[in-house]
Amino acid sequence: MNKTGIGLLLAVTLLSGCGTSSTTTTSGPAYSSGSIYTTSLNTVSTVAGSPGVSGTTDGIGTAARFATPNGAALSTDKTILYVTDYGGNTIRQIVLASNAVTTIAGIAGTSGSTNAVGTAATFNGPHDIATDGTSLYVTDTGNNTIRKIDIASRTVTTLAGKAGVTGTADGQGAAASFNGPVGITCSGTSLYVTDSNSNTIRQIDTTTGNVTTVAGSAGTSGSDNGTGTAATFNAPAGITTDGTYLYVADFNNYMIRKIALSGWVVTTLAGSTAYYGSADGTGTNASFYHPNGITTDGTNLYVTDSGSSTIRKIVISTQAVTTVAGSPGVAGSSDGTGSAALFYFPVGITTDGTSIYVADANRDTIRKIQ
Repeated sequence: MNKTGIGLLLAVTLLSGCGTSSTTTTSGPAYSSGSIYTTSLNTVSTVAGSPGVSGTTDGIGTAARFATPNGAALSTDKTILYVTDYGGNTIRQIVLASNAVTTIAGIAGTSGSTNAVGTAATFNGPHDIATDGTSLYVTDTGNNTIRKIDIASRTVTTLAGKAGVTGTADGQGAAASFNGPVGITCSGTSLYVTDSNSNTIRQIDTTTGNVTTVAGSAGTSGSDNGTGTAATFNAPAGITTDGTYLYVADFNNYMIRKIALSGWVVTTLAGSTAYYGSADGTGTNASFYHPNGITTDGTNLYVTDSGSSTIRKIVISTQAVTTVAGSPGVAGSSDGTGSAALFYFPVGITTDGTSIYVADANRDTIRKIQ
């Protein structure tokens, strides 16, 4: 498997074995760089997994193995980290007090769409995960479905979409269709999903499974701001919410977009299609290189800038963008502070307001920033 973390979407030259990356493109925006490290939240450690060692083994901390971990979400009491293990086709949990890793759903190494309890169920490239405290919700990307896991019983069901059916149809449950669902976030009784290959943002009612398209034009890529389906996206990836707005990592536009939950007005918060890279700055003066995962503590956004292998911070009120950790264009697995810490195509990200947890996809590890 091509370990890109967002394999069906990625169109970027990844870092070479020597740890440096190419910043040349055949066409498109110019590259810009220039990072500053201004936050005290920048000390990186490895919670679980062994760098560059892929596997599906449960265990404690670095004795556990992952196979391209992609999504990350915290339990409502912040004691458990849930991870989608994309390459292993499983859902894992990490008890943060002990770093104990267990598989709670899916059969390691087996792809499928079977609904069942725990490890009798099957997934096909599960990408991202969210929770409302009672259930886990997973974008099962390879199946083009949204799966639901009851936390107490670990019973897996399909909430929306039909395995093997690709499309953009709104509707209820299996009558709806998706085309590469990637990011997912939860707000009340609504889920919001980035339907990446169709360039749309979808809303799902968790009680009925009813799916509607709230932003983006199905099948049309672009970077236009506007209201609802008049706006355009280009491979939207991660998504998060503060209860008033949705924030979307617009992967192929190198931008962070903002969507008002009331009215579905789409604007650009940071980044620009005119240039890609790792430059810190304010709003559209900052640059990103395939922003992927995104999370919020209510005041700030934290973004996995996958193409530059860095973690970025955006102050929502000022749109100021800084680099938290990682060295732009340098791949690795080193723990450390700020630019001394290295990542390799980080994807999933979540925060408890004190620490940040990152699924470092191409190093098969779960990292913590505090």
